[in-house]
Amino acid sequence: METRRDILWRVYLSFLGIVVLSLLILGKAFYIQRIEGDHWRSMSDSMHQRIVELDADRGTIYSEDGQMLSTSLPQFDIYLDFQADGLRDKNGKVFRENVDSFSIALSKFFGDKSVNQYKAELKEGYRKKSRYYPLKKKISFEEYKAFRQFPLVKLGRNKSGVIVEENSKRLLPFGLLANRTIGLSREHIASNGKAKKQNVGLEKSYDSLLTGQKGQRLVRYASGGAIPVEGFQVEPENGKDIFTTLDVNIQDISENALLRMMETSEALYGSCIVMETKTGKIKAMANLGRRPDGSYWEDDNYALRVTEPGSTIKLVTLMAILEKGTSKLDDLVEVGSAGHMIVGPRNVNDAERSPKPVLTVKECFAHSSNVGMSKLALKAFSQNPKEFREYLHKYHMDVTVPVDLSNIPKPRLAPLEKNSGGLMNMITMSFGYALQVSPLHTLALYNAIANNGVMVKPYLVSSIRQDGIIVKQFEPTVLDERITKPEVVKAARQSMEAVISEGTGRKVFQDMPFPIAGKTGTAHVADGNIKYYDGVYQASFVGYFPANDPQYTCIVVIRSKPHAAIHYGGTLSGPVFKEIATKLYSMYVNKKEPAQYIPKKDSAAFFYAGNTEDIRTVYKTLNVGYMDSAAQGSWSSVYAANYKPVIRNATVRQQVMPNVRGMGLKDALFLLENMGVRVSVKGKGKVTSQSVSAGEAIAKGASVVLELS
Repeated sequence: METRRDILWRVYLSFLGIVVLSLLILGKAFYIQRIEGDHWRSMSDSMHQRIVELDADRGTIYSEDGQMLSTSLPQFDIYLDFQADGLRDKNGKVFRENVDSFSIALSKFFGDKSVNQYKAELKEGYRKKSRYYPLKKKISFEEYKAFRQFPLVKLGRNKSGVIVEENSKRLLPFGLLANRTIGLSREHIASNGKAKKQNVGLEKSYDSLLTGQKGQRLVRYASGGAIPVEGFQVEPENGKDIFTTLDVNIQDISENALLRMMETSEALYGSCIVMETKTGKIKAMANLGRRPDGSYWEDDNYALRVTEPGSTIKLVTLMAILEKGTSKLDDLVEVGSAGHMIVGPRNVNDAERSPKPVLTVKECFAHSSNVGMSKLALKAFSQNPKEFREYLHKYHMDVTVPVDLSNIPKPRLAPLEKNSGGLMNMITMSFGYALQVSPLHTLALYNAIANNGVMVKPYLVSSIRQDGIIVKQFEPTVLDERITKPEVVKAARQSMEAVISEGTGRKVFQDMPFPIAGKTGTAHVADGNIKYYDGVYQASFVGYFPANDPQYTCIVVIRSKPHAAIHYGGTLSGPVFKEIATKLYSMYVNKKEPAQYIPKKDSAAFFYAGNTEDIRTVYKTLNVGYMDSAAQGSWSSVYAANYKPVIRNATVRQQVMPNVRGMGLKDALFLLENMGVRVSVKGKGKVTSQSVSAGEAIAKGASVVLELS
């Protein structure tokens, strides 16, 4: 009986304990749900998983001969996860044993903080259990390589808690050279807090191709930040490479010739463009603006800025009157000896007095007589001034230049209707005012005359490539097979040669060892905040060489400082043209080739891949020159650029399918089987396709079929 009572007492006591415990649990659940519910729901937002985008490596912009003009360098952000299992095991034994030596290494290498400061910050982060503690931002690849050998870090991700995020910095290896044409690619934070791109030049025009395709990564958000989840990542597709028509040597010659003249004259800004006559390839485009400290930089694309051109527009007037047939090249024009004359409704002035009171049409052009050219225009178009615009359109001077850049300004023309001052405007246009065109407009027209009347499209990009394989090739494009009659082209060329032999370009070009044809231009500037009384001039020289077989067409435009002593096209821009032409002629036109046999270059495209060191060893052993842009990594791809192999780093990450196309079977098997992938092979030779696309997530034991040929 006693035994039974003792057992029942224990059962009742246990039951009562269970009831009390259940009531406590229910009470706590009610308290959490009703009282603390908002708090814990907000906490749930700080710990969840999300897919984030991964930026692709931006493509590189190259010169035509394969030199890097704009490229991306890797930068690394380093974070620490102080809740990593390796740091928390055994009451933080790994952290305690390494924090001193880690702090010493950080302080000694980076030198920005003392050992004690680093140690205190690391201990504070460990105490707070920070999941995404920012240790270092934007360190270089060389710094990152050294960092990987630091105590604690070399223990690996799981034990050290080190999280590495790679990003890139855009770099212009040649600095000032063609800086504004190549452009910028940078991000800034807008007023709404969102990151926005600020691109100009080729970086803007081809941004979508250079950017590539973004990848994806699964991250877990904790209160301390975002932590990547290993194995759940789709690799981004890197941007395509842009090969330009620019020649680094020609660009350097043009930039320096322009810079020297601008520094000497203290000019406000200047531009110089060199174009291959027969193809339209832009070989150089220099743009220099004066900064407040007196130095010069490529701050704007002045080659595309529309302004009143001055006397270089007289080529349009000459061609129009000859084509209409109202005048011939040897017709006589009375220009007087006073340097000014009333022509129709306006008074026209010559910058320099005519050498004689009566000039031929050719001499009016050669001596740049405003009086003479305006009288010829009045004779041709006085009854219908709008007809002059038809010739401007025929010569493509009233349309946007179709060059492969963004935001090209449109030309501006004053009205030519009779009831809107059309006659006055037409006469003014005939010698370079009342209309605004860009230097590139003027260059394209003069290039058409150099090219026997064939107008070609100016262009800056020769090809687009992906991993060395040409995706798209750009060829010369003819805009107009014949912009005017052959006899007009011949007369225009003779008139431009007369500018050099007897006209406004005679003094500066009198000792040239090869023939040049061109035209000077001087415009009195009144635009923006500049008024005529400020005494600012825009000096131009545009022409081609050698005149008997044109290879290059070039324009130089310089805006002078106020009241500059030297401000004429022949004396300010002409010497720059002369220096460029002389150097290019000796380097490219009159180039002496050696007499011995020169093997024909192999222009065939190729692509293959493999172990980086093996590739380098092969090339060194065979004494074959190559370009090496594989800064890191054990695997690389190789492609042809300007008849020379280029080694480029190939990204390989765990649990992500690599690109093994172009590899030999040995390398492909070694790489994939070390990742735990089962490989089936079809064919012989190098890998041409893979059943799992590069960048896809793969698990151990996955099967991949490789096709070889």
